[in-house]
Amino acid sequence: MDVTFTRTGERRYAVGVSVPGQPDRGMDPAPGYDTHIPHDLVHYVVEAELGLAAGLYGRTAEGGGSFLTRGEAGGSGRELRRQRRKQRRREDRLREDDHARRGDMAVSERFAGICDLAWRRRHGQRGEAAGWVPHEPLPPEDEAVVERILARLDEVAALWNGLPVGGSLTFAWPAVRPVEAPRAG
Repeated sequence: MDVTFTRTGERRYAVGVSVPGQPDRGMDPAPGYDTHIPHDLVHYVVEAELGLAAGLYGRTAEGGGSFLTRGEAGGSGRELRRQRRKQRRREDRLREDDHARRGDMAVSERFAGICDLAWRRRHGQRGEAAGWVPHEPLPPEDEAVVERILARLDEVAALWNGLPVGGSLTFAWPAVRPVEAPRAG
């Protein structure tokens, strides 16, 4: 699966996913825009770095997730509705499986919240912890994990900040580095 993050405006971005054998899907605009590094890009880095197969992007690779079919790829309105119902059922099954076994989505949310806040504070930004970010001290075994993710966020944020409007970064899931140099619009 290819995951593309595109700077679509001065304060907007989109996420596109392309899975072989499936219609292209995406979100435009995507939630959580930030000039330095958007929320969904933080999630991608966390999930790829930790190898979370059942987080947002792993579920998307399996046909679930919350990304919608783009444009006319699915044909008629009836066909698009059928594809969305099928995707919802697949996502429900993947979510139930994750809750019963692995908990990857909870791990993704936890580390995305912790690392997003830590990265911003490290770079002199003010920020408050989101409600889902734990307020207790980080266990020692997680400190190295957070540092590894922060180092990767430094790399990716530098690439993101170099993009003009229309520019994009594409990753081949679960790679933690883009597949090619950033593309200008």
